[in-house]
Amino acid sequence: MSASRPKASLLARQWQHGGWLSTLLRPLSALTARVVARKRARYRDGCDTAYRAPVPVVVIGNIFVGGTGKTPMVIATVQALRARGYTPGVVSRGYGVKLGPQPRVGQGELEAAQFGDEPALIARATGAPVSVHPRRALAAQALLAAHPRVDVIVSDDGLQHLALARDVEIVVQDPRGIGNGRLLPAGPLREPASRLREVDAVITNIGVPDGRAAPPADARPRQVAMWLEPDDARQIEGGARRPLAAFAGQPDVAAAAGIGNPERFFATLRAQGIALAATLPLPDHHDYARSPFQELAAPIILVTSKDAIKCAALHDARLWEVPVRAGFSDPQLFDWLAQALRQRAPRQPA
Repeated sequence: MSASRPKASLLARQWQHGGWLSTLLRPLSALTARVVARKRARYRDGCDTAYRAPVPVVVIGNIFVGGTGKTPMVIATVQALRARGYTPGVVSRGYGVKLGPQPRVGQGELEAAQFGDEPALIARATGAPVSVHPRRALAAQALLAAHPRVDVIVSDDGLQHLALARDVEIVVQDPRGIGNGRLLPAGPLREPASRLREVDAVITNIGVPDGRAAPPADARPRQVAMWLEPDDARQIEGGARRPLAAFAGQPDVAAAAGIGNPERFFATLRAQGIALAATLPLPDHHDYARSPFQELAAPIILVTSKDAIKCAALHDARLWEVPVRAGFSDPQLFDWLAQALRQRAPRQPA
């Protein structure tokens, strides 16, 4: 049985290419532009004050609404900074989690229901302490109080959360770029496309490597291609591991993904020679309160790590997690980042 792939929605097509609906919504986009400009002006002019942490802050976000691949970038950044002598911690919104006035801080194996799927994945993959709260300044303060050895904070998303001062801004985008170039709701942008000229680096998630060379290192902002390299698959129920190549050529292998762009995951699997008999795209941050896999008759279902965090309670032996690691066209990317942090803010003394 094969799950059909839904056609791109009318709004998604309009956001990418423009059209009558996008044009109709342009007056609302003008309102968005005024709100964004007014917010930035209030922080620029000192009417609102951002919290300045005593350690450097790296914000990894986007201007395109929805998923572009920030989580693999956050994981790679945390791992790379630790390899360069830092003790990183992570702050995140905790999307979909009911939080009270106080942030929630944890480390290691965290419950997605308590921290959110992406923070739980980041904590598991990196071992770094994670603090979640919609007000990231509060999350940063709680993180440092609970883990005083943290000497650099990586913010998962939050480019538009100006209440947390930052030392380095990194934008992650995908091949959709800026879409039709318009702000919400006529287009997919949270901020004007001109914002990309103000950040320190733009990482373009191309999905699979295409051999492109890195632009000049002195480009401003730094331009880097990122791709996702799949690792061995892990059976969620039982923990068995198999090389992903073992699934190539097998019939009746299905895949499911509840991420911002499910087709990117499916394309990654096909690039490994896996002929998918069925695909099941799910909404981003799908909660898996009930199993969506009854409609799939396949004996093997491959899912993303972000989905696997929430699928253990389903006790479905057909589910296999496919972890990915980020590769980059610029081998000096994280050396540049470490140098930028040293130049912009002193490290907290040990």
